[in-house]
Amino acid sequence: MSKAKFHQQIQALAAQIAGRELDSDLEQWLNRNHGADSATYAALQQSCQTGVAEGWLCEREAGGIRYGRVFKPEAALHDFSVDVVDMDDIKGPHHSHPHGEIDLIMPLDAQARFDEHPAGWLVYPPGSAHHPTVTRGRALVLYLLPQGSISFTR
Repeated sequence: MSKAKFHQQIQALAAQIAGRELDSDLEQWLNRNHGADSATYAALQQSCQTGVAEGWLCEREAGGIRYGRVFKPEAALHDFSVDVVDMDDIKGPHHSHPHGEIDLIMPLDAQARFDEHPAGWLVYPPGSAHHPTVTRGRALVLYLLPQGSISFTR
């Protein structure tokens, strides 16, 4: 797996969600079409696990959370940025999503939950905010942020 191949995977997905409202309808659509039992999910999970193992994903660490921005927003990704975090039973820093956030939850421990959600997709609408929290084990979470927009609370 290479970073270029990962970019192609994200590009194909971003093309399908570009222009859609970030809301519960999108979350349901993602889980129905690219959910935890899908080939898309399996491929993205494998890419993320490989990227972490090879060191090109989650290359930074702060406060017990490994993280990293893989791709900045660009036209090929329909103006989404791509971040991946590696969290193990930890509460992350509070932040808001001016334009929303699309999360792919990939538990590495079967019972792990991200913001109380199991494997699959979670969509936060524009203007939402949270403390990203992984409980009951370790999980990777891929974030798609429109325009790369995120605002950490001071």
